[in-house]
Amino acid sequence: MKTMKKFSHTDDKGKANMVDVSSKPDQLRVAKASGKIVLNKGTIKLINDNEIKKGDVLTIAEIAGIQAAKQTPGLIPLCHPLQITKIDVKSKVVKNTVEITSEIRCVGQTGVEMEALTAVSVALLTIYDMCKAVDKTMCITDIKLVSKTKEDL
Repeated sequence: MKTMKKFSHTDDKGKANMVDVSSKPDQLRVAKASGKIVLNKGTIKLINDNEIKKGDVLTIAEIAGIQAAKQTPGLIPLCHPLQITKIDVKSKVVKNTVEITSEIRCVGQTGVEMEALTAVSVALLTIYDMCKAVDKTMCITDIKLVSKTKEDL
């Protein structure tokens, strides 16, 4: 019989608790995430032709993802503020979707998976916001952590 792991973000009484990482060594931490938004063909054409009234959808979404990754501890209460060393957010049109990927790097005592997921989520929400006037059928889907690694320095 497997025993359930205890949540790391709760204390002995079950109350929310920020994990103490002070005894962990600094390591190179990398996390990658992805997600997509499904749009109608007309919206994809407007994006590709840069004819969405709010501007260059893909570039603005990438910048929004970068900004969001930097704001993660302010959005998710128990995330540690980190010294991020690299944020890469990419968008790609594939058939009737826009796929967003992120890669976040830091040297620190805890991982950057929440930053990677936040970057993807906000980039996708930005696309939704920019296209909502022309597409009422958009669907954000498949947001996931693709990988996370840590490497001794």
